[in-house]
Amino acid sequence: MISPDRARTRRWTRVEYERLIECGMLDEDEPIELLDGLLLVKEPQYTPHAAGIGLVATALRAAFGPDWWVREQLPIALDDRSEPEPDVSVVPGSPRDYRATHPTRPALIVEVALSGLRIARGRKRVAYARAGLADYWILNVVDRVLEVHREPHAQSGVRPRWTYATVVALDAGAIVTPLAAPTARIRVGDLLP
Repeated sequence: MISPDRARTRRWTRVEYERLIECGMLDEDEPIELLDGLLLVKEPQYTPHAAGIGLVATALRAAFGPDWWVREQLPIALDDRSEPEPDVSVVPGSPRDYRATHPTRPALIVEVALSGLRIARGRKRVAYARAGLADYWILNVVDRVLEVHREPHAQSGVRPRWTYATVVALDAGAIVTPLAAPTARIRVGDLLP
């Protein structure tokens, strides 16, 4: 029995979420994303946040080259209950390769975080690890570091919790190389607003 003091929540599927948009209940431009069945309000576009997205996208376009699509705040079909809109994602190919469906397995996801740092390190990290995304970065604008998350795995327990085995915080002077672009060298300071 559920306690009357405890709020009940309903988890949504990607199909239901898309129906909400199709029937006009949600506008496709609303700052909402589906993560683990929950409708979350996205981080506001503070000036440093917006600048960080642009800097990251510019650096990744140079690092990955023309055979990759660097996407800014566009949906990823992560699983049946998640359709997040990461600040920047990198997928193979071009926009025409994704006419029928959103990408499902980006080579790299980057979240630029100020007020959304807790969600980026929490729910988003868990969802990306559970989906097996090998390279997840958080551009932590608050502490001015790039947090690089790699090697997704499930921690054992009654309910396995997904996380990353390797997490490294790189300061502005450090160099980072995306797993899917092993010859690229990106200075972290070039990503920071």
